[in-house]
Amino acid sequence: MSQPSLTQLPVAERPALAWSQVHPNVQTQVSRFHQEVVREVAETVAREEWVLVGMATNPFVGRARRLLQQEGIPFTELRYGGYTSRWKARLAIKLWAGFPTFPMVFRRGVLLGGASELRALQREGALRD
Repeated sequence: MSQPSLTQLPVAERPALAWSQVHPNVQTQVSRFHQEVVREVAETVAREEWVLVGMATNPFVGRARRLLQQEGIPFTELRYGGYTSRWKARLAIKLWAGFPTFPMVFRRGVLLGGASELRALQREGALRD
């Protein structure tokens, strides 16, 4: 059976390499790539109602933080380096979440998006839904 082309995939799905397509010689390397950071984020997202994952000095992270603070929403923030540090850890988080930018805002284990998506939810009155 052939794989569907990228243009045939429903919007709700994204292509991911099947584990069976990762050669056993590199499976350990793939699975351990900043495993401790990914585990910390995953566990925090599963445990806390609101989680903001970001990096230092990123203005979009600051916008999301200020929006949550202005709304009086308590949240847990996880920061991983800045523009010149910990970029591999942030890459591992992006690979795990499938979201290309920071911040990443989660509520009750669901990725809401970043600062722009958070602002849109606020405008729609759906931030607390």
